[in-house]
Amino acid sequence: QVQLVESGGGLVQAGASLRLSCAASGRTFSTSAMGWFRQAPGKDREFVAAVSASGATTYYVDSVKGRFTISRDNAKNTVYLEMNSLKPEDTAVYYCAGRRSRLAGTKIPEYDYWGQGTQVSVSS
Repeated sequence: QVQLVESGGGLVQAGASLRLSCAASGRTFSTSAMGWFRQAPGKDREFVAAVSASGATTYYVDSVKGRFTISRDNAKNTVYLEMNSLKPEDTAVYYCAGRRSRLAGTKIPEYDYWGQGTQVSVSS
């Protein structure tokens, strides 16, 4: 069983930066693609970013391209989401997810493991 634990959320002003971390347990991290999703109040959960098992391939939702960067450290079983130039519309609970595939995915059903989420709040 893979467990994912997110950290790094918080309350910041618009324009600030945050780095989210997701620590994974288990031996399969290096062969698992990972993703970040978010859910704002009253909205559906949406895809934010994904990275392949090797780290060579990344995908982003258009609204965060150029501001967010996903990366991973397989030696530390950790995936990161660096968020710069934060906007109030980035306010949401951010979830880390993993899948039993090396290929990065952008859809919720593609992911098999989920963390509990970390709150990111951006004030204007």
